[in-house]
Amino acid sequence: MKETIMQEPLVVIVRATITFFVIFLYARLIGKQQIGNFTMFDYINGITIGSIAATLATDLNMSAFIHWLALTVFLVLTILLQLVGLKSRLLSKVQDAEPVVLMEKGKILEKNLQKVRITKDELMVQLRTKNIFSPDEVEAALLEPDGSVSILLHSDYQYVQKKDLNVSSQRTKLTTEVLIEGELIEQNLRQRNIDYEWLLGQLKAKGIHRLEDVSYAAILPNDTLYVDLYDDQLDDEMNISDYPGPY
Repeated sequence: MKETIMQEPLVVIVRATITFFVIFLYARLIGKQQIGNFTMFDYINGITIGSIAATLATDLNMSAFIHWLALTVFLVLTILLQLVGLKSRLLSKVQDAEPVVLMEKGKILEKNLQKVRITKDELMVQLRTKNIFSPDEVEAALLEPDGSVSILLHSDYQYVQKKDLNVSSQRTKLTTEVLIEGELIEQNLRQRNIDYEWLLGQLKAKGIHRLEDVSYAAILPNDTLYVDLYDDQLDDEMNISDYPGPY
């Protein structure tokens, strides 16, 4: 009896470790589509796979092979549905549904709202999360298969772009991290064609003489250097809390 009690934790540890790496491998096989297009089917399928994996790791009353077989079946079916969706547009629409128009020319389409079971309040919340506070600004609103709402603004409310003003533009760059926790990332310096002396000069111009004082530093898209120190020396005027405690 004591040997069984001592063996069970070890068996759970071994099965949980194997399950962890099996899930990792299967997630790589399924690909990023599960995250990028998280439809209701994907959500339920992910929960089911997770539940089977948890049972595989902890249920010692059944053979691990049975759970592993069920997990593999779900993986195979998921990949098959992905392949079917790539080959057949009709079956892809059956699997993932189609976008539904919720608003057109500033008008709410009540029948389509009822079709997808979304209230007007929920629609208004979606608009506000996109900084739209007046339905008149919306040319079209569509409910995507993953549950998100895409908005096309009326032309009067669309943002002006540089090409509309005949303003020349330069190639857009990404923010490049060069210092994290005082550690220099030399590869990123080379990618931005920046040398170490330039970095030191920029830091000295900001009154910083030691890399160890820098919590985070990055070259911004406009080729300027952003620096955050461990000691930011900020006052408390931005604290809007009226609670006197430490939290």
